[in-house]
Amino acid sequence: MKHQHKYDENGKQLCCTLEEKINTSESHLDEDEHDHDHNHSEENGNLIKMFVPAIISLVVLLFAIAFDNYFPQAWFTGWLRICWYTIAYIPVGFPVIKEAFESIKKGEIFSEFLLMSIATIGAFAVGEYPEGVAVMLFYAVGEVFQTLAVKRAKANIKTLLDQRPDQVTILENNETKIVKAEEVKIGAVIQLRPGEKLGLDGELLSGTASFNTAALTGESKPDTKVKGEVILAGMINLNTVAQVKVTTAYTDSKLSKILELVQNATTQKAPTELFIRKFAKIYTPIVVLLAVVICFVPYFFVADYIFNQWLYRALIFLVVSCPCALVISIPLGYFGGIGAASRNGILFKGSNFLDSIADIQNVVMDKTGTMTEGVFKVQEVTINPDFETSEILQMVNALESKSTHPVATAIHDYVGKIDSSIELKNVEEISGQGLKANVKNKELLVGNFKLMDQFGISYGINPASIVYTLIAIAYDKKFVGYITIADSIKEDAQSTIDKLKILGVKITMLSGDKINVVQFVAQKLGIANAFGDLLPEDKVKLVNEIRAKNETVCFVGDGVNDAPVIALSDVGIAMGGLGSDATIETADVVIQDDKPSKIPIAINIGKQTKKIVWQNITMAFLVKGIVLVLGAGGLATMWEAVFADVGVALLAILNAVRIQRMKF
Repeated sequence: MKHQHKYDENGKQLCCTLEEKINTSESHLDEDEHDHDHNHSEENGNLIKMFVPAIISLVVLLFAIAFDNYFPQAWFTGWLRICWYTIAYIPVGFPVIKEAFESIKKGEIFSEFLLMSIATIGAFAVGEYPEGVAVMLFYAVGEVFQTLAVKRAKANIKTLLDQRPDQVTILENNETKIVKAEEVKIGAVIQLRPGEKLGLDGELLSGTASFNTAALTGESKPDTKVKGEVILAGMINLNTVAQVKVTTAYTDSKLSKILELVQNATTQKAPTELFIRKFAKIYTPIVVLLAVVICFVPYFFVADYIFNQWLYRALIFLVVSCPCALVISIPLGYFGGIGAASRNGILFKGSNFLDSIADIQNVVMDKTGTMTEGVFKVQEVTINPDFETSEILQMVNALESKSTHPVATAIHDYVGKIDSSIELKNVEEISGQGLKANVKNKELLVGNFKLMDQFGISYGINPASIVYTLIAIAYDKKFVGYITIADSIKEDAQSTIDKLKILGVKITMLSGDKINVVQFVAQKLGIANAFGDLLPEDKVKLVNEIRAKNETVCFVGDGVNDAPVIALSDVGIAMGGLGSDATIETADVVIQDDKPSKIPIAINIGKQTKKIVWQNITMAFLVKGIVLVLGAGGLATMWEAVFADVGVALLAILNAVRIQRMKF
C-alpha cells in the first residue's frame, strides 16, 4: 500500500511521496542508526500517537452510525449531520488530500492519494457519508500497520547497524581517553572492556580474549582469539579487558563495508518489483479514465440512467482499483527477504539476486576454502622403524622453518616448537621439488617424490596410490618415510550437499588442486561431477558449457582467485567475506562465516521471497478483479471496495512480513 501518511519514531507525521518513502526506508537506513536509545515505554507511546488520528475518526464515526441507525436523534439531520461526518473524516482524510495536492505540484497527477480523495469526497457528494469516512479510516489504519511492517522488516538490518559504536576508549601514555571512532588513527591502541563492541578493525595485543561475532557472522558461539590475530569491528569482548591495535581506518573496516553493502542492497530492484512500479504508473491513469467512462457513458445506453447511482459505481471502481497491495507489499517482501538473509549471516547485494537465486539450477563450487577449510593439516606420518620418528620430525621441522610454503606451516603446527639444538648447514631450496640440507654431516631431503628421483633415492611405494599431498623424507641417502598433508573437509559440507540435492540443484566441484584429491573429496561428499587441475580460464570454460545448455549457474568461491567465473555466473557467492575486501566487491552474495551450509539457506530464502511476492500479486489481482466486476454491475458497495483495497493490502503486508519469522 502506498503511504498516505507516516510517522517518525517520535509520533511526528511525515508527508512525502510513495517513491520518496520507499527510497528512504530502503536506502537510508543509517538515518535510523541513532534512534535505538528509546526505551520500551517511549516506543509504546509513539505507537499510540500513530493511531491517534484513526482513533478520533473511529469514535466520531461510531457515534454518527449509532445516531443514524440505533439511537435516532431528532437534531442529527441536515447540515449538522454532514458536519459531524466531516469531523470524523478530517483526521484521516486531510493528510491524504494534502498529499494529493503535493503530488500534483510535483507532476504526479494520478497518484493513489488523488484516487482516494476523489472516491471519498465523491461518496460525500452522493450522500454516502459513513462509507466515505470508513474508506479513509480503514486506509489510515492500513497505513499505520504498513509503517509498522516496514519498521519490522528493517529491524534485522538496524540491529546490524547498531553494532558500530560511535566512541571508543584509547590508551595514550597509559591513560584512557574516550574519542570518536571515526577520529582514531591507524596504530592507536583501543582498550576494550567486557561487553564492549570494537569500533575498528585491529590486531589483538593481549594474550587471549573471547569475542561474540554474531553481528558479523550470525554465529552465536564465542570465538577465542590469541595475540596477533585480527579482530574486526562489531565484535563484542566477552570476558577480560583486551587491548587492540588499530590496523584499518574507521571507514575502511570490514563492518563499514558490510553496512554499506546492506544499505545499498535494496537499490537493486528485482524484475518483478520494477515491473509493478512501471505498471502502477500506467495503470492508475487508465483506472481514472475507466471510472469516468463508468459514470457518464451509460447515460447514452441506459434508459433509466441515474447519475448518483453510476457515480457511486465509479467511486467504488476507483477505491477497488488502488494498487496498494501491489506497490508496497512487493518491495516489502524483498526487503524482508534481505533482512532474513542478513540475520543468517548472508548478504544479498540486491533484491534482484533474491529472484535469481530462487531459480538456480546448477551450483558450481570451488573446493579449497569453500567445501574444505583451506588450511593444510598433517593427516598421517609414516616413518621407517629403523629411524626414530621424533628425531626425524624435529629435523624436518627445523628444515621446513626455512620455507614459507603452507606445507611448512602445517608441519610446524603438527610438530610444534623448533629444536634450536639442530644445526642446519648448506640449506638449499630446489624449485618445485623441496628442500635440502646437511644435518649432523648427513644429507637431509624433504620434498616431493621428484626430489627423491633426482637424488636417486629408492622409495618402494606408488605415490599415485595415496590421495593426499605427500612430503617425502630421505636421510643419509636412505628413504625414511613420508608425511601426508591435506585440507580437511568442513563439518557442514556434507549436510550442504544433501540439502542442495533435496532442492533439486545439480552440483559440480571445480578446483585447481590435483584431480585425485578433488575426486576423493567429491566422492566423500557424494558429488558426481568434479574436475581438478584447473586454471581460472578452465573454470570459465566449464561454466560457459553449462550456461550453453540454457541452465542458470550459481558459482561459489573465495571471490578473489575465482573473480572471473563469479562475474560470469548468474549469481556469484563469495565465501569468507570478512577476510577479503575483493570478495565483497566481486560477488553478488556474501556468506560471512565461511559456512557452506548457508548456500541452501540462501536459495531457500530466495524461493520463499519469490513465492510470497507472487502470492501477493495473485491475491491482489484476483480479489480486485472480482470486486471490480461486481462494482461496475452495481452488485458491490463501498464496503466491499474497502476490503478489496485496504483489506487485501493488509493481508498482503502480513503475508510479506511472514518471511522474517521463518526459520531456515
